[in-house]
Amino acid sequence: MSEQPFLFGDGWIEVKDGNDTARALFDRHYSRYLYADGRKPKIFVGPGEKLVLLTTDAKALCVWRKFISTDGQDGVNCAIFRNESDERASDMLRAAMTVAWQRWPGERLYTYIDTYQVPPTIVHGNPVWGYCFRKAGWRFCGVSKARKLIIMEAFQ
Repeated sequence: MSEQPFLFGDGWIEVKDGNDTARALFDRHYSRYLYADGRKPKIFVGPGEKLVLLTTDAKALCVWRKFISTDGQDGVNCAIFRNESDERASDMLRAAMTVAWQRWPGERLYTYIDTYQVPPTIVHGNPVWGYCFRKAGWRFCGVSKARKLIIMEAFQ
């Protein structure tokens, strides 16, 4: 993956759904769905309002999505968070949360974590899923109905 020359400065920048660099990071995220027929759609974020954030060095991606949840969740969903940089993930996530709250002031933020796909961080001998989210101030709030995913949330 190469850096794009227009990505300069520090922190997160907003890019469009379908941005080639962002999609390349998404392709390495565990939630990437591979179609049986081999198609690769240009856009990768689902329906609803969306905010696609890419770091200026093109090593991290965060996607926020506001949509009608089938399991009754209200707020803005952190649909994708991928960090391939040397920066602390929780610090990057906090910065991305600030951008999300600028777009959607006061909204609850939530995310799903698939414990079968994401390896836990061992903390004091115990497995902890979503550790960078916890360090960024998120808390466990339940389990989804369909696939039994952990749900975490954060408030402004």
